[in-house]
Amino acid sequence: MRLVNKNLRLVYLRRKQAGRDKQGYALKGWSKAVPLLINLQPAGGSINAQIYGENLNYMLSGKYQGNLLKSAENEGDGLCVDAEPEADPDYEIVAIQEYSTHKNISLKRRNK
Repeated sequence: MRLVNKNLRLVYLRRKQAGRDKQGYALKGWSKAVPLLINLQPAGGSINAQIYGENLNYMLSGKYQGNLLKSAENEGDGLCVDAEPEADPDYEIVAIQEYSTHKNISLKRRNK
């Protein structure tokens, strides 16, 4: 399977970062934005409707070809789809399904 260039959209991956400050308090933040080209569509289907219910309206489904996203590593990371690359991500990666030629990515809109 090969993704057509005209259907690809530029989004920015922001990895979740956790750390501690000098006093030992937990810090949560996002890494620098990394550009990705991904094919995004509104999520749909009867199985997704059963899993996510009314939240399906706030979900996207994407197809990605590349090595920057891995199924166990990047779930929970953020994507700036409609937000600026410097802003907090507006979508969170819920699931990544890896196939031989591409990856299916489920995205959920984050609460602001």
